[in-house]
Amino acid sequence: MPERAEQVLENPKQAVEDTTFHTLIDNPGKIVCAGVNYRSHQDETGRADVPHPTIFIRWADTLAPHGVDLTLPPSDMYDYEGEIAIVLAEDAYRVPREEAWKYVAGYALFNDLSARDWQRHTGQWSPGKNFPESGAFGPYYVPADKVESIDDVVLETRVNGEIRQQARVEKLLFDIPELIEYITSFTALSAGDVIATGTPGGVGLFMTPPTFLKDGDVVEVEATGMGVLSNRIVA
Repeated sequence: MPERAEQVLENPKQAVEDTTFHTLIDNPGKIVCAGVNYRSHQDETGRADVPHPTIFIRWADTLAPHGVDLTLPPSDMYDYEGEIAIVLAEDAYRVPREEAWKYVAGYALFNDLSARDWQRHTGQWSPGKNFPESGAFGPYYVPADKVESIDDVVLETRVNGEIRQQARVEKLLFDIPELIEYITSFTALSAGDVIATGTPGGVGLFMTPPTFLKDGDVVEVEATGMGVLSNRIVA
């Protein structure tokens, strides 16, 4: 899949507006997500520093492609979370930090849509993170060697054209090598698995007043050199 996506990115055969996108990776074995992993998001949540990344799991059947309408779940607190996702290049287990970069095949945009009320039912976040169509992923796979400096990439999320989130990837609390080292210390990853690296501050939950997604809202996630991941929310 990454090879095909790379060819589409470098040698487009038709205009983007005439293209129907599919989910970037149809069925990754594991989607591992980092929570509260930008300082700006940690500050708005009021959470204290922690010695290890906050990790939760998303299931593959929650993924959705760029450009499709995403159905609102039974939630009054549906929120956006724009992120950069990593695609694993090869099988990885107990990878030391200094060797982590060779396991990064490339990057893509991710919207970790979250039902905050369900997320807060207990201390476990899984119910709020796994509704169908709640993990928008794409539109492009960007090979790692096409990104000169991932730290310099600017990530931005917009709702109906209004900028809600913006941060450079260098502001990650636990950077990409740290995430790979920690995650592979407790689980084996396979080529094509996905790590979502976390979202910056500016989520709807912590706006004044809290502002959640509603029918008709358009959410766009953009990052330097990675295109725009856009989806409309529908009831």
